[in-house]
Amino acid sequence: MRRFPAWSEVIADRSQSLYLSDCVARPFISGGTGIIAVHSPSHRIMAATAKPTPTEINLHQKSRVLEIAFSDGSRFELPFEFLRVHSPSAEVRGHGPGQEVLQAGKKDVDILSLEPVGSYAVQPHFSDGHATGIYSWDYLYDLGTHHESLWQNYLRRLAAAGESREA
Repeated sequence: MRRFPAWSEVIADRSQSLYLSDCVARPFISGGTGIIAVHSPSHRIMAATAKPTPTEINLHQKSRVLEIAFSDGSRFELPFEFLRVHSPSAEVRGHGPGQEVLQAGKKDVDILSLEPVGSYAVQPHFSDGHATGIYSWDYLYDLGTHHESLWQNYLRRLAAAGESREA
C-alpha cells in the first residue's frame, strides 16, 4: 500500500504550485478558504480556490427577492418563486434522474425565514410550508449564474405540462 503525506505536511500557497512526490487529490480547508488540490500525471499539485462565498444576503419581502453578494464581486437577485421551484430538496428533485416534480402555482410564495445551516448553506422556510431544501453556497451561486436559462426552461416545462405559475 502506498503512503500518502498527511495534509498537515502540505502548505497551501495559492500563488504557487505545490509539488509532492506521492499524493492524491482531496478537498481541504485552509484559512477559511476552500482549496482543491488537483493531481496531474507529473505529480504536480495545483491549488485552486473553490467557488466564491457569500458576503451579504438580504431578503426583500416586498419584491420577493433574495439578494446575495459573493466574494468574487458577483451579485444576484433571486426571486422567491425561482428559489422555491428550484429547491434542492428530494420533494422537488426526487431521489434520482427522471423523478423531478414540476412545481406549479408558486408565483406568490414568500420566504418566512432563512436559517443558516453550518457555515455552508441556508434553509429557507416558504409560505407554502416547504422547508426541506438546503441551499449551499455553491448551489446559490450556480442558480444566480444560470438564472435566466433555468427560468426559461422552467416556464417551458410548465407550459408543456399545461400548468400555471398561479396558485
